[in-house]
Amino acid sequence: QQEKEDLQRKLKLSEHLSQTASKSEATLAPSKNIDLEMRQQQCKLKNSNNEIAKQLATVKSLKKEVQEKEERIRELQAKISRLERDLNMKRHLIEDLRSRLKTSQQNETTSNDALESLERKVKALAEDCLNKKAFIDSLKQRLNEATKEKSEYEQMYHKAKDELEKKDLKLTNLENKITESECAMTKLETTASQQLCDLAKQSEQALETMQKKLLLNKDKVEEFTTFVKALTRELQHSIQELRTKIKQAKKMREVRAYKKGLSQESVQLAASILNVSTTDLEEILEVEDDEETAKTKMESEKDKEWLQYVQKLLEAQFPFASYLMDAILEKLNEKKKLVEEYSSLPKHTV
Repeated sequence: QQEKEDLQRKLKLSEHLSQTASKSEATLAPSKNIDLEMRQQQCKLKNSNNEIAKQLATVKSLKKEVQEKEERIRELQAKISRLERDLNMKRHLIEDLRSRLKTSQQNETTSNDALESLERKVKALAEDCLNKKAFIDSLKQRLNEATKEKSEYEQMYHKAKDELEKKDLKLTNLENKITESECAMTKLETTASQQLCDLAKQSEQALETMQKKLLLNKDKVEEFTTFVKALTRELQHSIQELRTKIKQAKKMREVRAYKKGLSQESVQLAASILNVSTTDLEEILEVEDDEETAKTKMESEKDKEWLQYVQKLLEAQFPFASYLMDAILEKLNEKKKLVEEYSSLPKHTV
């Protein structure tokens, strides 16, 4: 409808320009050259008037088509008003259309302002034509401007025609969609009720199975953590036992070597001097030095740190399997080295 009004305004402007041009032709001074040029220009104006008349006829036919489509649109709006009662879910689409209407109204105001400015310009041009009737050059320039405007109007006419064809296609598509939506709504109502019942049953069964699986997974995780903790403790305990055995074997070897270097009499003499028995003297000789005690403390601290590290890995987020494997392999390698060291000691020392 807005494009129709714009075309009517533009046709009025073109008629006004043709009238002003015909008035300017009547008041020109009589001369041969001017008559020839004016005849040529009159022919051009007649041609343009004929074209404008054709365009007016086409615009009238388009008006009739638009009126028919408006009646069709009214019928469709009546159908849509009936469907709106059942289609509450599509209100957000109406809000979008309202926002588009606001933007179109703003564009209409801007276009109206532009048309008013164009009307003012046309009035100014008409006054200039009345004041400058004697100058043919100005008439030629204005005729050129009129031809340019005519080409623009023709382009706008073609655009309006194309847009009307597009709107026809949209109207047919809307009619088809409305009929399809009416059929689909009835089907959706029946299928949705059935699907909701099935989904409710399936969701209840799935929740029960998921709860059972979660309980089983929790039990498995607890068993795994207890297994890992017991394994680490056993590893640490076995490593500590191997260390103590190696230390005892080394001490026994040193004591026996010391006893071989000393004679029985010197041992008894040292025991009598210290006022202790020979067995007590052997225990005194087996006392650890400061370096050994520091070393044992360091090893025990490392074992504690290792246990804390394993505990942190178990409490950490996934994935931690590779880090846990590295930590246990490190301890197993240490145990392997201790076993090799213990087995390398002579059997008579053990």
